[in-house]
Amino acid sequence: MYLAEASRVPPTAGRPVPRRGRRLLTALAAAAAAAVLAGGCAGPVAETPPVPATPVAGTAELGARDLNTWLDGLVPGALDKTGIPGAAISVVKDGELLAARGYGYADTGADGGDPVPVDPEKTLFRVGSVSKLATATAVMQLVEKGELDLDTDVNEYLDFTAPSSFDDPVTVRHLLTHTPGYEERVADMILPEDAEPDLREHLVTDPPEQIYAPGTVPAYSNYGNALAGYIVERVSGVPFEEYVQRNVFEPVGMDSSSFAQPLTGGLAKHVANGYGSDTEQAAPFEVVAGVPAGGMSATATDMAKFMRAHLGGLDAAQAPLSAESLDLMHTPALEEDSLGGLANGPRMTQGFFEEDRNGHRALGHGGDTNYFHSHLRIYPDEDTGIFLSLNGNGYGEADSHLLREEILAGFGDRYFPESGEADTPVEPTAAEHAAIAEGTYESSRAMESTFLNAIGVLGGQTQVVARADGTIQVAPGPEDMNSLPTVYEEVEPWVWREVGGQRILSMRVRDGQVEAIGFAAAFTLLRVDTAREASLALPVLVSALAVLLTAVLSWPIGAIVRRRLSLPARDRAGRPARILTRLGVASALAALAGWIAAILMAMGFQEVPEDALYALAGAQWLGVVAIAPAAVVLFDDVRRRSGRLRCLGSALVLLALVGTASFAAVFGLLSLDVTY
Repeated sequence: MYLAEASRVPPTAGRPVPRRGRRLLTALAAAAAAAVLAGGCAGPVAETPPVPATPVAGTAELGARDLNTWLDGLVPGALDKTGIPGAAISVVKDGELLAARGYGYADTGADGGDPVPVDPEKTLFRVGSVSKLATATAVMQLVEKGELDLDTDVNEYLDFTAPSSFDDPVTVRHLLTHTPGYEERVADMILPEDAEPDLREHLVTDPPEQIYAPGTVPAYSNYGNALAGYIVERVSGVPFEEYVQRNVFEPVGMDSSSFAQPLTGGLAKHVANGYGSDTEQAAPFEVVAGVPAGGMSATATDMAKFMRAHLGGLDAAQAPLSAESLDLMHTPALEEDSLGGLANGPRMTQGFFEEDRNGHRALGHGGDTNYFHSHLRIYPDEDTGIFLSLNGNGYGEADSHLLREEILAGFGDRYFPESGEADTPVEPTAAEHAAIAEGTYESSRAMESTFLNAIGVLGGQTQVVARADGTIQVAPGPEDMNSLPTVYEEVEPWVWREVGGQRILSMRVRDGQVEAIGFAAAFTLLRVDTAREASLALPVLVSALAVLLTAVLSWPIGAIVRRRLSLPARDRAGRPARILTRLGVASALAALAGWIAAILMAMGFQEVPEDALYALAGAQWLGVVAIAPAAVVLFDDVRRRSGRLRCLGSALVLLALVGTASFAAVFGLLSLDVTY
């Protein structure tokens, strides 16, 4: 569901801590932990290779025989290679089910039972954020009936007040296009297996802050979509799960689909297990708290019926939406008056991402939980759709993402190849615009008000560099872009296309500077302030850590040297300040190690105890307070002429404490609000 969208990365968009960030986090945590231990003795994998994006010349005709042969030649071997236990795929064409294939195992037997192969007609997969398409369909039904208006303030439909920091209201249109302006939250996103999700409680308990004006910044929002589902519940007068079952699934004939968590009745015995890889035991059933945003389970053949419904392939009695409502739902929902230059790139419709490939119009949505990885894509002009789902992550961190992309891209390139020549760069403006775009950016899918604010600097920033030939290099690409450096050329003013590939960037310019770069329909890169740039913040942090670590290690070593050489102890007059400084140094190091551990736990959807977060905030503040006694120690050393080395050491400790305090202030580690 782009819950852990960073698995595309991560949700799943996906995980929110990029691979490079997690390695840095681990290294910093180890160093800080070692320093704290030493003081005590004294007294979100290699980078993901880019997904092949250049279309190949398609010569095959889309038919059942060729399609099944192609899939059978690709998927089984890929599952074996990656360690992903199973996959289900369905394809529709011209209103008919063209293929439904099951590969591998829904249950590997690792827990002691007999292996159960995937059956595309019976095996239910957790489809993650593909659920949002069913939610959007339900919303559009109520719009069609006149019971909902896309541009009405959502508070008109709620029994509580939606989070708001701006004067402009949040509308239903904003919810369906990921532009309500909400930051991301991850606490309690995945609940224990035996939990019963309460949608209203999930929405009103520690809601996210609104950090962007509504309608202006595409920023993927699970909360926003869950809010849309709750509006369906409020307006219809029946629970969300029940409404979708009656009004979407049953008419379409999706009798093996459900938002129930956990699944009940006959469906429960057919749900696939989720796995890390085929060598591991099954994971518990994942209960998604924001049910409309990712709680759906379905078979591949049911998803084929859903695709047919959106391609207009059902009769009026079955169709969940009229042809006019389908057209409205499939049309980009926000224009330049709202998005500015971002409207020139891929946009959101009412629920779907624009995912055009090879010049063919395509609409889709991906979805990730911790263990399931899915995608649905329709080609409306070709009356074709493809759905796939995997029930494991694989041996490598990017295996599920790469396999999913290989199937989707391969399908598009084989059956809907590009015709005609690609756009040529706009030479007169390319060099000038490249220079203006140069800078450091972070994803709009941010956690600005929480301690997870530090994720961006610890591996989530993107550099845009202007090249001499007027192109730009983007490195590393965020989320669903390549993680390796990628070059783009300007094909229209402020619109850039991947050289040799298909990805499109659109830019919004304000006051002579690029402030935002759209790289996917619901994801944006935003230029960061200088203080947040990793090129500045990380050297400050690492240097401060090195100094504090050296200081902590020097205490026991210094004590041993003094004893063995019978050197005189330091003057007792300055001892209180030195003790307070040492306490602050140890606290700052402990806080750093603790924050990193907390970030890793939160990004793995593990609960971080509230008391532990308060303790970390307290330790961080002790490090700040220690600046005062550290200044006293330096002043005393200079006044007493304690020697250059001692004065230098005291000055470096003071600077290191100031550096860690500055980092903590910029990235929200001093806040006593421990929600996340």
